[in-house]
Amino acid sequence: MLRLSFDLIVSELMRVLTSLGFSDARARQSATLFAETQLDGVASHGLNRFPRFVGQVRAGVVRVDAEPARVASFGSWEQWDGNLGPGNLNATAATSRAIALAREHGLGLVALAHTNHWMRGGTYGWQAALAGFAFIGWTNTTPNMPPWGAMSSKLGNNPLIVALPRDHAPVVLDIAMSQFSYGKMERLQLRGEALPFPGGYDENGKLTTDPGAILGTWRALPIGYWKGAGLALVLDLLAAVLSGGQTTHEIGKEEEESGLSQVFLVIDVSRPGGPDAVAQLVTAVIDDLHSAVPAADGSPARYPGESVLKVREENRRLGVPVDDEVWQAILSL
Repeated sequence: MLRLSFDLIVSELMRVLTSLGFSDARARQSATLFAETQLDGVASHGLNRFPRFVGQVRAGVVRVDAEPARVASFGSWEQWDGNLGPGNLNATAATSRAIALAREHGLGLVALAHTNHWMRGGTYGWQAALAGFAFIGWTNTTPNMPPWGAMSSKLGNNPLIVALPRDHAPVVLDIAMSQFSYGKMERLQLRGEALPFPGGYDENGKLTTDPGAILGTWRALPIGYWKGAGLALVLDLLAAVLSGGQTTHEIGKEEEESGLSQVFLVIDVSRPGGPDAVAQLVTAVIDDLHSAVPAADGSPARYPGESVLKVREENRRLGVPVDDEVWQAILSL
């Protein structure tokens, strides 16, 4: 692993993006989002994902200049069309708009159709929570997970994010409906490592910890077995209904994953009792969580998003860890 400065990473990604036709402002914003994801220790959706993103831009799957446009408004709920623009820029804009609606109405919902992969979904939970709002958001995907009891992939693993504000240390849950995201499995395969728990099925229909075997079959294991499969289905349906966009089975007809449907729900939870009341409630729950007796391995209980702050501080101080092979690939773009 290399350790590089955050500014160097942003500069190099900007070089690539501007060469692809991004304006300086959009290149800087997208590059910063990729770099922040890497800084927070989520390489699978940071720099590891960047070469694939560049490939999609070059193939015309991601439209460099396209920006989201509002197509319908129902008070605090709006439908937007992403026009197949860069997914992280579209999602940031959708979250900002949902925050503005929540400031006005107490609750803001932006449903985004025809967009691209948003990279790290947790980014938008952090965006809303640091602004003082609660957040619930999700995306559908191409079919990459079988329904419970089936062999063929008909469901997306449809990442879900839930966040609550608490000063600089919000609670941010970022999970896929598969036991492990495909980005996580790709990263472990790249490093020659096994999954810590079975994450899907191999070609013989056996549960396995081999990420390469699961990537080969596209038979990821749903979280909670049938429960995760059911949740993936309803998230897909609700995203398409709210946005007027495509469902997973429609997205699967394309050669590349594109034209996704996403939901960004922002809630001004401070309205009833003020921001201090929210922070006190969340902190009380976290303090109680931390009092849990550790299991045999001695690892303390952590709330979702807690480790990000430690990783972020360490990487700012020591440099952002980047896989050498990935960095060389980016330098060659």
